[in-house]
Formats: sequence, C-alpha cells, structure tokens
Amino acid sequence: MDDRPIPDGAPAARHRAHDIDILARTLFGEARGERRTGQEAVAAVVLNRVARAERLGGYWWGRTVAEVCLKPWQFSCWNADDPNRERIATVAEGHPAFDQCRAIAAKAVDGRLDDPTSGATHYHALGLVPRWARDRTPCAIIGRHLFYNDVE
Repeated sequence: MDDRPIPDGAPAARHRAHDIDILARTLFGEARGERRTGQEAVAAVVLNRVARAERLGGYWWGRTVAEVCLKPWQFSCWNADDPNRERIATVAEGHPAFDQCRAIAAKAVDGRLDDPTSGATHYHALGLVPRWARDRTPCAIIGRHLFYNDVE
C-alpha cells in the first residue's frame, strides 16, 4: 500500500485506482464491522467532502478522495498511533470484508453510490461525543454511527 498522494499529472486511471484503494482501506479501518449500508454511509461522507471542496474551489480537508481520507486526524484509522493503521496497511484482496470495502469504494469513486446520509460530511461512533458534535443534531443514524450535515 502506498498512501502518498499521486502527482496531478498522473493518468486518470492511476488516480482512480489510488482513490479506490485508499477509500477501501478507510472503509475497512473505520467500518469493517458495519453492514454494507454503514460502509456506504462512511464512503458517502468522503464523497460529500470532495463535493464540498469542488463547489468551493478547494477546502482544507482535500480535493480528492485520497486527500480527504488521508488528511491528518480526520479518519482515525490513518492516525499513526491507531491500532487499525497496521491492519489497513497490510490487508489484501481476498479478505472478504476488504473485498466488500473495495467494491463499495469502486462504486463510490465511479459516482454510482447513493448517499444514505443526506449529505453528511461528519460522523462518529455511538457512545462518543466529539467536541464538534456537541449541540448538533444527527441527520442520520446508520449502524453504530451518527452522521451530521450541519458541521461546517
């Protein structure tokens, strides 16, 4: 796995493959224990962030799927001290949960994923209340995650 960004001049197919791989690993790290809809909801959050960046001509969390996923402190599975980091770095095709995450990621990157979150750009696990979520109302509860579309 190579989590370095791809240069802007790289062929589109290489960008697509990189985005799919990074998103699949993000889904595996963040939501592998969820049903398919829960994994699709996490993918939708990433896509909603990319869409917001496109509308605004850029945004602090990144402009591509891979940039959004890899932005420090946005998806805990990518944090250096997170126990999931090693797991997402080494998982390979043939692992049933990862294969499902790859299929969802490909559908998402290709623009074929429905958004079950009503435009959410943030989420957190049930039982946690991050500072940014205080005094906010979730727009969706899917699996073991609460989703928000009113954070930014």
